[in-house]
Amino acid sequence: MSYFRGLQCLLCKEPFPAEALYVCDKCLGPLEATYDMEAIARDVSREKIESREKTLWRYREFLPVEGNPLTGFHSGFTPLVRADRLGLELGLTELYIKDDSVNHPTLSYKDRVVSIAATRAVELGVSIFGCASTGNLGNSVAAHAARLGLECYVFIPQDLERGKILGSAVSGPHVVAIDGNYDDVNRLCTQVGDRYGWGFANINLRAYYAEGAKTYGFEIVEQLGWRFPQHVVSPVAGGTLLPRIGRAFREFREAGLVEGEIPRIHAAQAAGCAPVVQALADGLEHPEPVKPDTIAKSIAIGNPADGFHVLQTVRGSGGEGAVASDDEILSAIELLARTEGIFTEPAGGTTLAATMHLVEKGVIKKNDSVVVCITGNGYKTVDVMAERVQKPQRLGRSLREFEAFLAERNQEYQDRDR
Repeated sequence: MSYFRGLQCLLCKEPFPAEALYVCDKCLGPLEATYDMEAIARDVSREKIESREKTLWRYREFLPVEGNPLTGFHSGFTPLVRADRLGLELGLTELYIKDDSVNHPTLSYKDRVVSIAATRAVELGVSIFGCASTGNLGNSVAAHAARLGLECYVFIPQDLERGKILGSAVSGPHVVAIDGNYDDVNRLCTQVGDRYGWGFANINLRAYYAEGAKTYGFEIVEQLGWRFPQHVVSPVAGGTLLPRIGRAFREFREAGLVEGEIPRIHAAQAAGCAPVVQALADGLEHPEPVKPDTIAKSIAIGNPADGFHVLQTVRGSGGEGAVASDDEILSAIELLARTEGIFTEPAGGTTLAATMHLVEKGVIKKNDSVVVCITGNGYKTVDVMAERVQKPQRLGRSLREFEAFLAERNQEYQDRDR
């Protein structure tokens, strides 16, 4: 049984049929899925959810599909890591990492949203499935399309990291590198979708795609023992994730699955691409587009599609925005790996560095419960860390040579401690 009812304009509330639509023809507002929340509240319980497989589909009543799931059978329900050693470094007593760097199958949170978009694409009879991508989305779209046997096109900026290009190409899609930034790529894909009727996960299927991000928020609540944290810090690129975390919290509360005050949700962006954080500071209703210039390529989107929605969510929750320089991003990647053994990409480094700024400002206090959203894997972007990590010590094969090396290291430590 599906509880999905159709689409509705976020701004003017005009209803729309459940088709490959993404913008209101009355006010040009974005479209979002609607549900029979009264029926969900009646039929869904904590026990019912807990009895299901530990994947994102355990929350199926809250997702916009009409039939059975078609992909993403191992996606979602990633670890919520109690990060005590990192907490000591930041001066926090209850810090968690929501770690989508290990999401199946392509090691980022995009496997959540693509599972929904791909399932819905098949339901709508889409024959060609694609996306405009800064890397992780392309990897996920290519993988899920391969599983479903869909012809696939992945459009990317021409300067994308090698690991992310390979991560898409290995699944056999048509990879098209555009001479421009992500916003140029997105503009072209919008035109292609309109002309040829192809299904683009993050454009004309965006209303369905975005709903998959709610599962990130659902899992936070369930994994904390059916309670809210006090703060969530989320990266912002196109703006899909942060508002849907907020929507997830509201829907769970409306369905009677959790009680309490909605957390403060904070936006994290790189200093070289921070249209949302700047709009928060300037009191704007919509972010002003910027030209990205940052190592955090996966969140280098200068004109975020859901920017208005992000601003609404952050302000409505009492959250704030924070930015991180490229050097701070790299230092945060190192800190997370050194304290918790989690290797994230620059987007995750941005989120952690922004969290540190929020702590320094007193926005997040010592005994507050905090969830930091880590959305991608550092093994896809190893080049950015190549010059910052220690090179291997090369030795011969004798024990004597190793012991000489060990004595030298011990002496260095003693000298450092004096």
